Amino acid sequence: MEDFQQILPVTKVKRHLLDILKRMEEEDATIALTRNGESVGVMMTPGRYETLLETIEILGDKETMGALEESRKDFDSGRVFTDEEVWGD
Repeated sequence: MEDFQQILPVTKVKRHLLDILKRMEEEDATIALTRNGESVGVMMTPGRYETLLETIEILGDKETMGALEESRKDFDSGRVFTDEEVWGD
């Protein structure tokens, strides 16, 4: 799944790098870089990069994925609790 907010040629990025970085920071954007119409790279904010690494780590953890699958099965079968049941509010 591609989640690029913008696709820019490398030559434009070189000319406008500071403005692009500022906009990326403000919008938490991910930008695909192209050369001669072909994708050659991706620029993203550090926050997005860290989130991506965390997601990869979770997906690679069999124990966590197993727990998530069990939770999904519980939810699908209606074995859930309301906030009031859990917290007594």
